[in-house]
Amino acid sequence: MTPQVPLNDLKRHTEPVQTEILQAVSEVVGSGWFVLGRQVSAFEAEFAAYVGAAACIGVGNGTDALELALRAVGCGAGSEVVTVANAGMYASAAAVAIGATPVFADVDPVTLTMDPRSLEACIGERTKAIVATHLYGQMAAIELIADIGQRRGIPVVEDCAQAHGAKRGERQAGSFAAAACFSFYPTKNLGAMGDGGAIVTSDPALGATLRSLRQYGWGRKYEAVAPHGRNSRLDEIQAAILRKKLPYLDGWNARRRDIVRRYHAVAAPQIVLPDAADPAYVAHLCVARTPHRAALRAWMDSQGVATELHYPVSDHQQPALQGLSRAPVSLAVTERVAAEIVTLPCFPEMTETEIVRVCDALHVFRAADL
Repeated sequence: MTPQVPLNDLKRHTEPVQTEILQAVSEVVGSGWFVLGRQVSAFEAEFAAYVGAAACIGVGNGTDALELALRAVGCGAGSEVVTVANAGMYASAAAVAIGATPVFADVDPVTLTMDPRSLEACIGERTKAIVATHLYGQMAAIELIADIGQRRGIPVVEDCAQAHGAKRGERQAGSFAAAACFSFYPTKNLGAMGDGGAIVTSDPALGATLRSLRQYGWGRKYEAVAPHGRNSRLDEIQAAILRKKLPYLDGWNARRRDIVRRYHAVAAPQIVLPDAADPAYVAHLCVARTPHRAALRAWMDSQGVATELHYPVSDHQQPALQGLSRAPVSLAVTERVAAEIVTLPCFPEMTETEIVRVCDALHVFRAADL
């Protein structure tokens, strides 16, 4: 029986760098220092330089990064945070965790990221932050969003959890806003071997606040000066692993884009795929769209190709958020595309045989025949 083409394969992704990773872990074990040590400091400096920011603050995970960034820019109980409803509830969960109310803007029908015109309609007197999510590895219209924030006096936080290495012009995702949040969950374009996250910023005062908030609100050891501090620290082993992986990131991203480009070249007319020629897209996920989603998933399954939905339930329809969020504008595009999206296999270690199998299945898909 022919094996299924997987959506992702972390074992294959790890194997080429396994020797380097084991060496890095061994060095940490031998050092006897496991939290906020030399490896974290070195990774923070290297990742800040990669993004083009002045500082990087390593934290426990990507959702912690969003929560701490929102607190640092002045959000809290009674605040409103404008975000999108199609991005897996991560920004919404962070807003609710600090007592803020998520307010949902609609998305652009091509990029599926925040529509700046809808954003303008969402801003109100209680709006204290905007979270711009670079979804599926596709950068949002961050220049326009940042300009809106600047004109309205509202800080913008970039959610770069799915966009490590995405670029517009010479600027990296994460270099456009007051603060930018990254996740290093293992499936990310730059993934750890466990949880991890980071916030980057070029604002010295914001950086100092974030360093305090990630460790109990300390100004100095055992003296808490910042309210709402917590324990959220990137550990030494994950930082050491990320340092070994970072030099490979751009090559992995190029491979991801090349796979999507090949899908794009052959896909049946009923299937819309992202623009893989744009470096503002790093193909964290290859999310196709079709009005015949059920038929496409059934067809791909019959051809031994895995698919998934990212994400099947929009935030404003999540049971846990009922009464805790509001959607003051139409989310017509968000709701329409939620019924059309389907994720296809895309990871750097896909074999030529697997890519061809996906291409062949996409090419011969005929919704009317199923």
